[in-house]
This record gives sequence, structure tokens and C-alpha cells, in this order.
Amino acid sequence: MRFAVVGTPGDRRVTMFRDAVVAAGLAEPYVIPWRDVLSGREIGAPEGSLLRLDSPGEDAETDALLRGPGDPARVGGGASWYAAFQGGLERVAAVPGVRLLGDVQEIAVMFDKRRCHAVLSAAGVPVPPAFEISSYAELRAEMALRGWARVFVKPAHGSSASGVIALHAHGDRVQAVTSAAWGAGRGLVNSLRVRTYTSHQEVARVVDLLAGDGLHVERWFPKASAGGRVFDLRVVTVAGAPTHAVVRTSRTPMTNLHLGGRRGDLEMVRSRAALWERVLEVCSRAAACFPGSLATGVDVMVGADWRSVVVAEVNAFGDLLPGLGDILGNGRDTYAEQVHAVLARMSTGAR
Repeated sequence: MRFAVVGTPGDRRVTMFRDAVVAAGLAEPYVIPWRDVLSGREIGAPEGSLLRLDSPGEDAETDALLRGPGDPARVGGGASWYAAFQGGLERVAAVPGVRLLGDVQEIAVMFDKRRCHAVLSAAGVPVPPAFEISSYAELRAEMALRGWARVFVKPAHGSSASGVIALHAHGDRVQAVTSAAWGAGRGLVNSLRVRTYTSHQEVARVVDLLAGDGLHVERWFPKASAGGRVFDLRVVTVAGAPTHAVVRTSRTPMTNLHLGGRRGDLEMVRSRAALWERVLEVCSRAAACFPGSLATGVDVMVGADWRSVVVAEVNAFGDLLPGLGDILGNGRDTYAEQVHAVLARMSTGAR
């Protein structure tokens, strides 16, 4: 048996997956670089390989192939990125003699927040109410029509909170919290510091710049807090079942760890049996919407009432949780769990 992976050589995800495969007594995975896939070079893998798709990672050359030349730290270009990414997925799906461990159509859906939200909603998975807009004026008009004072504005194809805006509008006042900052030119760049804009003109400028790539707007969901910090969870599912979880806490609306969020106490949630059962049940239902995907990363929000649970999004490549213990008690990390699931499936002859 031989594994192969589409990824970025040297990326931490590829390294951790390789370590998990080798630890299982198998040969190192064959690596197909994303830059080869996206540049049209000939690609292939050993006959009979089990082919895993992983994130393009933070590689400047790969980013340029996806979004075009420019600063890799820039915000925007999501529509171009998505079109090129879909083309890459189609090329991977056509690699002869391999068995894909992830459904490329499902991956494409998870990378479009609008489509992913629609799939989850249609399946009865709890999600915040949402709508789509194409300008700041349309955003404010739709908020007024619905009576919503607070929303999250998300680029349709963004990741890692790039370009996400937590917006609060009340009367003549507006407050937009985001990690997007103005660069040396006229564009936005990702910053590791969350900032607040309070000028209507400035907020409109940010939203209108991002709107060209498509924007998904969700009603603000008041999240539970502990110790003065709001929190949510990233729950990894493998073969449809929750296997790993991390609590992410923050003093800002963004809980992403790279934006100053901190890992919280998972037992704080697990100790509330009914709540924990609800979290696991909702994550299983979300994963069931993508049955062809070996793993998903489900972002779950717990309400301020400590009872309600909704799914913010489902990530195709949301399994990078280094140093995190599993919730099953078997000591496997997210990658080892996936290798174990594949080997178990192969041993039973299941597809």
C-alpha cells in the first residue's frame, strides 16, 4: 500500500502526514506539489496510490499561480484563487491509477462559504441566518431591512479570517473589527493585529474592495465567554466522527490563534455533558454533509446561553492541530487518526 499527497513540499501539514504514514510502517508518501498541479506540468503518482489532497499552504509561488502576481499577504483575489483552485482539483481528479481520499466536489463546496452554508442549512445543521451582498450600501440596506445591528462579513472564498469583518452598526455609528489593514499601496493586506475602523467612509472602502470577490454575511451569533474571553471550537472529524477538538478564546470577535487567540480549556465544555453531546452531534451532522471527505474541520460556536450550538463553517483542510490530544483517548493526532481510518477501511474491504 502506498500513500501520495498533493501539497506543498516542506509544509507542516505534509510533514505531519508523512510522519503518521511512516509511523504506521509504510513507505513515505509520494508528494505531488501544488505548483506542478496549477502550472500544468505533468503530474502522476505510483499506480494504486491512495491520494490525499492537502492545503496549498503558504507558498508564494503557489499563491501567484492561484491569485496572480502580487504580495502573498494581500487580502482579496478570492474569486481568481477559487477558479484556479477548482481547475487544480479537476486535474488531480484525473490522475490515473490512484484512489482519491477526498471528494474534489465536496472540497470545492467547502471552499465557497455561500455554497457550504446552503448545504448545511438544507441538511438541517444549525447555522446563523445569512445573505449575500455586493457592496457596502447593499449590506447596510439589507441589515436595516432585517433589523440586524451586528453581522460577520466574510469573503466567499477566504480562509484564516482573511478579510473577515465583525460589523456593528447602530444609528450613525459604525464599528468594523478586522485583521485587514491598508498596505503601502491602495490594497489591503493581512495583519497579525486585529484593528477597528469607525469611519463610514473607511468601512465602506474596505467592504467595497472585498465585494468584487463575493461576500457572505451572517447574523452575529452571541458566543459564550469565560474569564472575559469569548470562545468557539474547532472540531476535527475523521471518517464522519469527531476525533479531536480545540477551544479557541479571544478578547476580540476573531478567535483564530494566529490573530492572538489562545487555546482554552476543553474540559470547560466537556464537563457540561448535555452541551458536549450537542457539540458532537452537530459536528457529526455537518461531516455527514460531506461523506466523501476523509476529514473535516468544523468550526462550532456555543451560544451565550451555554446551550445553543451553531456551525460557523466547515473546512476541507482544517486538521492542522499540532500538539493537540484527541478526544477518543487513543493518543493519535489528527493525521495518525486519518491513516488509521484508511487502513481500517482497507482491511475490511470498505470503499
